[in-house]
Amino acid sequence: MPRRGLIFQARTRWLLVGLALLLSLLLLMYLLECAPQTDSNVSLPGVVGESFGKEHYQALLQEQEEHYQTRAMSLKRQIAQLKQELQEMSDKLKLLQEKKNPKVNNIGPQGTKEQTPNDLLEYLHSQIDKAEVSLGAKLPSEYGVIPFESFTAMKVFQLEMGLTRHPEEKPVRKDKRDELVEVIEAGLEVINNPDEEDGQDEDDGIGERQLYNENDFVEGYYRTERDKGTQYELFYKKADDMEYRHVTLFRPFGPLMKVKSESVDISRSLINIIVPLAGRTEVFAQFMQNFRDVCINQDKRIHLTVVYFGREGFSEVKSILESVAREASFHNYTLVSLNEEFNRGRGLDVGARAWEKGEVLMFFCDVDIYFTADFLNSCRLNAEPGKKVFYPVVFSLYNPAIVYANQDVPPPVEQQLVHKKDSGFWRDFGFGMTCQYRTDFLTIGGFDLEVKGWGGEDVHLYRKYLHSDLIVIRTPVPGLFHLWHEKHCADELTPEQYRMCIQSKAMNEASHSHLGMLVFREEIEAHLRKQAYRTNSEAIG
Repeated sequence: MPRRGLIFQARTRWLLVGLALLLSLLLLMYLLECAPQTDSNVSLPGVVGESFGKEHYQALLQEQEEHYQTRAMSLKRQIAQLKQELQEMSDKLKLLQEKKNPKVNNIGPQGTKEQTPNDLLEYLHSQIDKAEVSLGAKLPSEYGVIPFESFTAMKVFQLEMGLTRHPEEKPVRKDKRDELVEVIEAGLEVINNPDEEDGQDEDDGIGERQLYNENDFVEGYYRTERDKGTQYELFYKKADDMEYRHVTLFRPFGPLMKVKSESVDISRSLINIIVPLAGRTEVFAQFMQNFRDVCINQDKRIHLTVVYFGREGFSEVKSILESVAREASFHNYTLVSLNEEFNRGRGLDVGARAWEKGEVLMFFCDVDIYFTADFLNSCRLNAEPGKKVFYPVVFSLYNPAIVYANQDVPPPVEQQLVHKKDSGFWRDFGFGMTCQYRTDFLTIGGFDLEVKGWGGEDVHLYRKYLHSDLIVIRTPVPGLFHLWHEKHCADELTPEQYRMCIQSKAMNEASHSHLGMLVFREEIEAHLRKQAYRTNSEAIG
């Protein structure tokens, strides 16, 4: 007998056993409640010489009547609850039977067709079709995007923080922990027990198919559309294996439903990291140190394209690239020189078009970005040509001089890379770091090259994707950091650009509490002086 038939028979047998147990429990409770109760402490009239009046017997009768009414109401509530549970189990049994015989329809007493489990399944699938799961939705602006929140087996990286929540948290509420555990286990069930539509042969022996467990879960993303449901994107991987298993689940305000399950092989997925640059040679040297550690020594599937504006500092940048290439035997890089005024959109566009080897995954990156090898894999997993573009939310670090003011010297950069409320924030208003395929970038029309100077070009490109049929994956990622640097807002910027620059500068400086301490520093110092004066006066007196 096929494995599915055995599973169906086992489920049906357990449901029937459960129905029998519920009926037995219902009958037992009914017999216990209907049995007469005696009270040994109540004296029968006429047995003892003590006489009782009429009022005493009326009060006793009323007390007994209220007691039995209360017990009867309790029993009715328990019976109603048991009936409800019995109905739910019957519905589950019907659903299993309907899956076994999908063409059977129930006919009511008047000859009309009753609502079957298929109607429910059609409704749930319609919720999936309405949600932005398989096809991107056209949105009017960047504010219409519902971002994902990312999570691992232990932590959740969240955007909505307010003044009390933190950018990185372990789920405190039990229901949230149980939800994520359930989702991870549901994904494992899909992978380890594939359907025919998943493209795996069910007749293969268990020993020939690799089984996954909770330790193989790498990362996940989820978001909720209030009128449709919750979407989950899950990734699993065996250690020392570059093939990921990707499972998409959807909870349409009901039971979890599988949308798809697929294998994603990223072992040959090359990323072309494109960095526009003008000056800032010291920062570029720090960037190349991170690039060497992560891309050359660990990932090894990277091409670097640097588009440099102007002549000043070009020789230093070229020397740094040649030094790294010589010491690490790395030659997958391109240096493009433009004798023009710096324009980020122009630089990224030139870098994208400089690639002449066909399709490639591009990561638009700034020189003050620090990333990990895990992020590069997330970049590969969440971008798909003709279907998905990835817009990760960067964790932006605050001014270390303020964050570590109690230390003589701020710690090294590697020790500053922590997701704490006082160390940084999720830069959810920035859209500059993105992973997308070259053909999608060229098809969408690239950047608006009319935008000059700082800011604005990334938002225009982001809006283009929102107006297209491509799915935009927007989520915070733990392996992408924006290092603090002092910002200068030029007078040549338009009023809108200047406002955006000042807003970014203010939010980039320190946390709410640290800024408050700076604002009220004089008041705090005055209070300390008063306290010291009082202490000295009391000591002298």
